[in-house]
Amino acid sequence: MKTISLRGWANGRKDPPAKALAAIGVDASTPERLAATTPFAAGDATCGCENELQAVVSGARQDVDLPRTIEQSNYFRNIVKRRDRGELPKKVVTDLEKWLSDNPDGVWENSWVRLPLAALSPLARQVLEADLAADKADPAAGRRGDAHRFFARDGEEEMLRVPVSYLLKLALADAVGRQAELPEVLRQAGLGLCEHFLSDNTSPETYSFYVSTLTPGEGMGRAVARETALRFLLTHLLTIHAQGPMGLGQRGQRVTVYFAPHPPVRQKRLNECITDAFYRELFMNPCLSGWDRGEDKHRYMHLCHEVLSRAQLNAVARLREAGVITNNLVVLPNASNISLANNGVHVTLGSKRLSAALAGGGAFGAAQEKYLGDLATKFIEHFLPLFVGVHSAAPYRLGFADFHPERVLGFLPYELDYTHLRMIWRRWRKKASLKARPFGLRLTPFGPPWLDRALAAVFGLRGDLAPDFRLLDYLAAVMSTHSSPALDGSLGNLERLKADLAQMGVFDQRMPPYLLHRQRQFAVMGFSGFEGRHYSLFPSLDGDLAPAVGLQCLLTALAFKFIAGGLLDHAHIPDDPQTESERRQVFFGAAIGLPTFFVRADSGNLLLKMIQEDVRDVRPSRRYPGYLRVRHAQYRQALLRLIRREGAALIESMGLEDVLDDLARRLEDPRHTAAGRLVRGALAQIGASDPLAVEPRQFNAAAEEYYRGGLRLRHLREAMDHLEGVLAPERLSVASQDPRWAGALGHACAGRDPRAIVAALRPRLLADELPPAEALRLINLLVLCLGLERTRQARHANPEDAHVPDAASIH
Repeated sequence: MKTISLRGWANGRKDPPAKALAAIGVDASTPERLAATTPFAAGDATCGCENELQAVVSGARQDVDLPRTIEQSNYFRNIVKRRDRGELPKKVVTDLEKWLSDNPDGVWENSWVRLPLAALSPLARQVLEADLAADKADPAAGRRGDAHRFFARDGEEEMLRVPVSYLLKLALADAVGRQAELPEVLRQAGLGLCEHFLSDNTSPETYSFYVSTLTPGEGMGRAVARETALRFLLTHLLTIHAQGPMGLGQRGQRVTVYFAPHPPVRQKRLNECITDAFYRELFMNPCLSGWDRGEDKHRYMHLCHEVLSRAQLNAVARLREAGVITNNLVVLPNASNISLANNGVHVTLGSKRLSAALAGGGAFGAAQEKYLGDLATKFIEHFLPLFVGVHSAAPYRLGFADFHPERVLGFLPYELDYTHLRMIWRRWRKKASLKARPFGLRLTPFGPPWLDRALAAVFGLRGDLAPDFRLLDYLAAVMSTHSSPALDGSLGNLERLKADLAQMGVFDQRMPPYLLHRQRQFAVMGFSGFEGRHYSLFPSLDGDLAPAVGLQCLLTALAFKFIAGGLLDHAHIPDDPQTESERRQVFFGAAIGLPTFFVRADSGNLLLKMIQEDVRDVRPSRRYPGYLRVRHAQYRQALLRLIRREGAALIESMGLEDVLDDLARRLEDPRHTAAGRLVRGALAQIGASDPLAVEPRQFNAAAEEYYRGGLRLRHLREAMDHLEGVLAPERLSVASQDPRWAGALGHACAGRDPRAIVAALRPRLLADELPPAEALRLINLLVLCLGLERTRQARHANPEDAHVPDAASIH
């Protein structure tokens, strides 16, 4: 194997960014000193996590809010009248009526709920009134202008109508408010957790109750997995509380919240039946929680949906310009885009060292932070294929009829240049089962569904399985323009890029630019760090999220090691759109599951060339002169070798040997990857072994059922394990040192061993048979543990560690 000298590659020169890091105490004199002092190394990194969840309401059509709202809407009445007058085709109404009636399981995704207003505790009523304010910072501003939307009448009873995202916050306030004897320290702790349940976008979102300091003793990620698991467990318990004391169960509604990456199949069908305006009315969250001026945020979410829907339509023209669409046989995308219902995980790392330097007001300021941050981001983007489908995934079946480029390529026309777009489309068509047997002709769908279905049946055209389709179905990263690079290290570059994109009609300047890996700047967030936005669904929090956090932290530290050692500067990774697209095509190709990609033999990206020199089985492309063909699997192996070779001191100091060994197993055997395990879980629902042998709709529905059932229970089992762990005597010792917490522990346990309580209730919780009274007992124990951990973290952390990703870190 060829040994590459990075110092020789970079000529060993001491670059300005290296000097900036040296000025804040980063010591590059030896590998050991550098590993001990580089930003994001062991003891320096902190982490917060934000999760987008899927919510469903189960119940009869006449009991659940979503079908009732549709049937009682002016929209439904108007299209029925227009059909009766012959102004609309019957199909417009019959498709919607069929959607309403054809739901044997009674599962209504992203429906709101209706509960008796009188059932709320006084404290929950106070929280509701505060959140209905037009401006929470100005009580004199009165109620929101749309406050009437949240109330309805069932006969003589006044009902509250809210999305599940807000129900969770209200349920926690209600659980606290119902207990007159609840110790004040538990009351305040519970209310403090309420603000971490966000009412944003379409799906419920929660973010870390506290920031975790990443330490080698916990694998640099297990603490994050533990906090995420406990937050998910609390979320589940709050749905049980809403079922009981808050009256949902008595009115035929059952709420389930779980991890799932895709917009539900039925919601996609509904989106095809209704207008974009009515879709926004049904599914755009009212932003009751998380912002002082919720109506403004709600209008902003409408803007996002409108912009993405318009971009989806404009993508057809871009595909034609790129030569991907070569005739007029296109299927126009729906005028309403559903990508905002995608659910991912955002993992944000902070650096104590960088944050302290910026807080100190010295020579290291915003310009240096931006220069280093953009450079580190470009470096890390080369390594993101190690995560896609490996640690997180979103497997999705596509049928033959889906293989219209304007459908399956999603937002790629805005993320890649035309050369890479054409390459990806050609490779995807070759990978998918689109060849007509026995003629050997590769077909693409013609458009009419009946014709495409017939062709697929006659010729056995099965389509494809993408390991992480969520990353294609969402605007994950906007591409730079020639005049406005996104990551050239200059202040204000993203604002200039947004202005360019707005002039091109593909973006709006009020929206933040989408990036796979986004810098979090001290002046905006109060800490300096990075947000990883490339995660979809983790099959296991301990087995996948924890190592992914450790790997993300290692790569971030490795980027700063390269910079501090004088080995990396912006000149090594040029900022022109083609070079940017060249490295990102590898990421998107991994999401599709393509076997190969192509890079220019004379690429100006010296980092990519350095990696490529260690990739095995590279050869000149016969189809694309001047390009090299690289196998994805071999590229990933080369990345792993580079990390082990150049990050040896960091790996040892951060205790990440096991994480890299685990990564090697995943790369060697796809059965161990996140995508492989999620596919097997979905197939087990229907007793199949080959995803391509299953009809796309059947597979995708089975995947949803698995996420809602077996996978949700797995996450709950992990959470209960963690709850027993945090209730161990050694972790509760801090409670005995504070009379307030000691009293709270006594109240929550009523003299029993807390771990015995958890062990006794575990079977009923996992069987979905936990009574609301016992759920309240577990809620109290969780609030106690989380409150103690927040106290522990605040006691041992620097001030900047208290910052966690807030709502602004999502959009």
